Amino acid sequence: MLNSLLKSTQVSILEKALSAASLRHKVISNNIANVNTPKFKKSEVSFEDQLESAMNEKETPIARTHPRHLPIKSIGKDIDIEPTVKTINTTSFRSDDNNVDIDIEMASLAKNSIYYDAVAQQINKYFSNLKSSINGGRS
Repeated sequence: MLNSLLKSTQVSILEKALSAASLRHKVISNNIANVNTPKFKKSEVSFEDQLESAMNEKETPIARTHPRHLPIKSIGKDIDIEPTVKTINTTSFRSDDNNVDIDIEMASLAKNSIYYDAVAQQINKYFSNLKSSINGGRS
């Protein structure tokens, strides 16, 4: 019973999103650290697109018992994706073949920090609600 609560699909996806955001932070930091390194090629983390396509593949329609009910889709529990790092070799902004744009990287870092905080808040909310349910609605 406890395993089903702690390892639900929602928690699993949120954990992977948190892991992807952490990896993205490391990759962006590496890009920033190498902004002046000749021939350095930036890297990016791919996760959200993979998650969306995996969720679309795993959706199963839930039976509607009344024509006025809204259609709902259920997400399967076997979504197994991992964040991947890819190197971008197709662009070059400078004569030394480095393709890191510091402005883009700093904006990506800020965006990723907001994303990480939002995911962490969702995990916190899930476990707070679970704790509240266990305590019978008492804090």
